[in-house]
Amino acid sequence: MSADLEHHITSLAQRARAASLVLATISTAKKNAALQHLAELLIQNNAALLTANTRDLVAASENDLTSAQIDRLTLTPERLHHLAESVRQVIELPDPVGELLDESTRPNGLLLRRVRVPIGVIGIVYEARPNVTIDCAVLCLKSGNAAILRGGKECFHTNTALAELISLALAKADLPTDAVQLIPTTDRAALTTLLKLDTLVHCIIPRGGESLIRFVAQNSTIPVIKHYQGVCFVYADRAADLTMAERIIVNAKTSRPGVCNAAEQLLVHREIAENFLPTAARALIAAAKVELRCDAESSAILSAAQIAHVAATNADYTTEFLAQILAVRVVDSLDQAIATINRDSSGHTESIVTEDETAARKFQTAVDSAAVLWNASTRFNDGFEFGLGAEIGISTDRLHARGPMGLRELCSYKWLGTGTGQVRG
Repeated sequence: MSADLEHHITSLAQRARAASLVLATISTAKKNAALQHLAELLIQNNAALLTANTRDLVAASENDLTSAQIDRLTLTPERLHHLAESVRQVIELPDPVGELLDESTRPNGLLLRRVRVPIGVIGIVYEARPNVTIDCAVLCLKSGNAAILRGGKECFHTNTALAELISLALAKADLPTDAVQLIPTTDRAALTTLLKLDTLVHCIIPRGGESLIRFVAQNSTIPVIKHYQGVCFVYADRAADLTMAERIIVNAKTSRPGVCNAAEQLLVHREIAENFLPTAARALIAAAKVELRCDAESSAILSAAQIAHVAATNADYTTEFLAQILAVRVVDSLDQAIATINRDSSGHTESIVTEDETAARKFQTAVDSAAVLWNASTRFNDGFEFGLGAEIGISTDRLHARGPMGLRELCSYKWLGTGTGQVRG
């Protein structure tokens, strides 16, 4: 690693730390003004952003990126409109900074209050996901944190164009432009340096494939909030409305197969398997030519119905395909479905389809995942859909945050004590 690169990244982090101390004390109105400027700039610069994105898409096709990777990389006028809307939604959300969590008065009269405060400087490491540049910038800004963004080479031109707009929005609101910085190189050495700056950076959030997340977790001296995979399950229970179950699994699998909340696994109760599987399989194939990887029992049912499928391997039952592939199994009971999910899931998002409320409540209580849904697609585990505005990621960790991470999850807290001259004996 060159000394110049190490110095540059360290200097960037130092400026971010200084900016974070400013952000921690500014008003909600000033933060919202910057966000409003950014939303307007995203719409006004639509053409320039799509041009920058086209440069990345051309390189992507030359570098043999998968269809799922290209989908995540692609910006469209509709997606840019959605990005601008997500910024505006964050404007409308309550500012978490300074929120009183609890207070008490000790027997000696000392008043203690616990209030939300920003974490400080947050590093976000991601791959071919230009929306992350905006999502993370606006959530960090609204929650009073400085952000250091390190995007992948796949979306370098798009990220650079977006980062320029963020800097312009900050300047328009008279806020430090160092509050959001994009590392201007895709050199892995720059990331390695960032991950060791634990006196300046307070949290790292990686968003991308499992190999990236493991690299960050294994090389960082800074706390990391992560999820390695999105191996998400849909379970069609014995009491499922079969039409509803079909609609949910088709949506969960095919609407955007390359995202972490897409369904990768289908479990079907034995009592409904013979009626449900053929119609669901035909719908999945018709919607997106989904390849079905089946256990012996589901294979026998589909073979009898003359529906194309392949035999599943054991590895298929724990795989995040991020493609139009779905593993299918038949289970004997609700308890077996729960046990299977707790063993094979990545703990991201699971859904049960059933008209039996007792079964649904048991499933939601017993399944150990960040989000457990009843009669809804797994695709709803998303910050925007949960009303958090944008999201900075979906955590499958258990400490500090779990599930979609919005404004509150980007805050810590501190204790404020008010006395009248008390001293400890």
